[in-house]
Amino acid sequence: MTNSLIKLPYFDFLLTQFQDANTNFEKAFGRHVHWGYWENPELADGTVEDFTQAAEALSNMIIDAAGIQSGMKVLDAGCGFGGTIASMGDRFSPIELVGINIDERQLERARTTVLPKENNTHKFVQGDACELTFASESFDAVVAVECIFHFPSREAFFQEAARVLKPGGKLALSDFVEPNKEPLWKVHSRSIVESIVNLLYGPVNTCTLNDYAAIAEMAGLRLCVEQDITAETMPTYDILSLMTRNKGIQGVIANWINQATATAQGSRNILYKVLAYEKLG
Repeated sequence: MTNSLIKLPYFDFLLTQFQDANTNFEKAFGRHVHWGYWENPELADGTVEDFTQAAEALSNMIIDAAGIQSGMKVLDAGCGFGGTIASMGDRFSPIELVGINIDERQLERARTTVLPKENNTHKFVQGDACELTFASESFDAVVAVECIFHFPSREAFFQEAARVLKPGGKLALSDFVEPNKEPLWKVHSRSIVESIVNLLYGPVNTCTLNDYAAIAEMAGLRLCVEQDITAETMPTYDILSLMTRNKGIQGVIANWINQATATAQGSRNILYKVLAYEKLG
């Protein structure tokens, strides 16, 4: 898979907002490009500042699930603008951090905005997370924050993550997961929801919890963390809708955002999960 084949409309949109000096979008998504986590979602106040803190909290949940510590070498798959790399670098030292992403534009921003602190090293690599070029057993942990649904194959990614992990190392991720029942795309609203999601996010591959269990078993990974944080992420939809309305952003992308948030809020067919797996020795 080459970079030219990947279409990520929401990153096109974000990069345009950054170029246009849209300060709210820069604050909200300049570091992390994922949902937020509110321990008490009823206290979310709908501000960009509150969302920024919630997005940082979500990255830290994945970091904690992976058992990251000082002295480790960690791979961030689908690293985006390098926000989770920055979060790990802020918390731990010394630490060796590597980010990989298929989209060179995101990495260009990461290289200029995410700089290593003393005793830490950062490296951003363009590549496919399903075809890692790193040596076997070269990482203590692998993280993938809200990106795995873009990968062409979860199975291939799990196999590669297991290969590059040291025995006892952990893979931690967050993902939108279907319950173990009729998939979302087979309900009566399939065509509407699927078209909105694919137009906004690019190719999206869905997965059930049973699918994850089978994929992990094949890769030799044992589930050690499973946390449903669906309710704690819901204020994200309000801030996305509010930002597009308040800034007067016009065009198809803004309409997609509002439609997608309304659809997600009304749906109970998608769960937001934090999952972590340990490589069997």
